[in-house]
Amino acid sequence: MDNKQQILCAWRRKYVRLTPEEHVRQTILHALEDNFAYPHGLIAVEVPIEVAGLKKRCDAIVYSQQMQPLMLIEFKAESVPLTQQVFDQAAIYNRHLHVPYLMLSNGKDTIIAEVKETTYQFLNHIPNYSDLLIK
Repeated sequence: MDNKQQILCAWRRKYVRLTPEEHVRQTILHALEDNFAYPHGLIAVEVPIEVAGLKKRCDAIVYSQQMQPLMLIEFKAESVPLTQQVFDQAAIYNRHLHVPYLMLSNGKDTIIAEVKETTYQFLNHIPNYSDLLIK
C-alpha cells in the first residue's frame, strides 16, 4: 500500500485508494444493500465494457439472479455536479448493456431514470431491488 488513505472495497475484495469518488461509491453501495435490499453478490464494481472500440469501465452494475444487468450506476465526487454530460456518459454505456435503470450519484444528489425504449422516466426515489425485477 502507498501512503494514501485506503479503504476495503467489499465488492472488489481489495483495498483501494479512498478518493472522493470512491467515498461516494462505498457510501451509496452500502446504502443500497442496507436500505433497499440490493444483494451484495449481485453488484459488480468497475465492470469493463467496450464502447465504440474503446475500453471503458462502468462504476457499478446491479444484476438479477440470472445475471441480467438491471441498473448501471455512475458515481462522481461530491464536488462534481450531475450534468447532462454525466447522464450522457451513462446513456452511452447503456447502449452496450441495455439496462432498464440508470443511476447517477455524487453523494449529495442522485438521479434515477427508468429507460423507456427511446426516452427516460425520472424517478423521485431509489427503487428497492425487488422493484427492479418487475420491469
